[in-house]
Amino acid sequence: MGIKVNDVAFVRFRAPDLDVMQTFLEDFGMHCAQRTGDALYMRGTDDEGFVHVTHLGAEAGFVGLAFAANSAADLDDLSPHSDFSDVVDLDGPGGGRVVRATDPDGFQVEVVAGRGSVGRLPVPTDALRNDAASQPRKGAALRLESGPSHVKRLGHCVLNVVDYRASEAWYKQHFGLVTSDEIQLDERTALGAFLRCDRGDHYVDHHTLFLLGVGAAGFNHAAFEVSDFDDLMTGHSHLATRGRHAQWGVGRHILGSQIYDYWLDPYGHMVEHWTDGDLFNNATPPNTADLASLLGSQWGPTHGGPPA
Repeated sequence: MGIKVNDVAFVRFRAPDLDVMQTFLEDFGMHCAQRTGDALYMRGTDDEGFVHVTHLGAEAGFVGLAFAANSAADLDDLSPHSDFSDVVDLDGPGGGRVVRATDPDGFQVEVVAGRGSVGRLPVPTDALRNDAASQPRKGAALRLESGPSHVKRLGHCVLNVVDYRASEAWYKQHFGLVTSDEIQLDERTALGAFLRCDRGDHYVDHHTLFLLGVGAAGFNHAAFEVSDFDDLMTGHSHLATRGRHAQWGVGRHILGSQIYDYWLDPYGHMVEHWTDGDLFNNATPPNTADLASLLGSQWGPTHGGPPA
């Protein structure tokens, strides 16, 4: 029994100091949507109540991720399955309904529907750009505002898992995810795969979830889309000025093609800014790739760092 989710919705963490986390996430380009005594809800510019939640806890750590379903009826379809909870109200801005499960590696996985509108936030004006082929901007200077990037939405999450094949089967069975690129070490050994939502002929991100079979479960990173390349670089400068910990970038991935920039939050969780990624639909066949393609870049760092 399963459904086809249409996107990733948010990630959850724990941290001992919500002020510290909020300050970092604001530097990263998010906005506080709601703050309670024991939870921090941060949003992007899209019309979603939140994309990042931090719960107050003595020990910092990753809790889990959530997917967006097409309707509340999808939640009803999942709930009778032994892996899933009853359907309950979703706390936080925008509300909605949610079912929860635990995946094979112990991560909490939520599926949400019926989230209410909270309005969109302003984004940078799409200024004209001149290049070698076209020069539409004439008689005017290009000036960018300094400050954080403008986080639009959560784009994907990467999880380290014990048994890639077991985790892949679980996520595909329950949520209808399909393979974009599988990473093969040799003809018989797959390390992991980039999985995307299946929305038929509608184009979706190259990956919504990446499962990396390293023999141990753990959070790898969460990736947030920003407005464009200038916005990513403006945010890079802002984070550097604020003394934040840069992890990998800036560069352009091979698999997924997105421009990337990775940072660490104050508790060591890796978060990514990205822009200009590939879009696939059901006419795009699955592909296999090697480790060099996973860790390489079309420009920028050529080895090391996390998966895309």
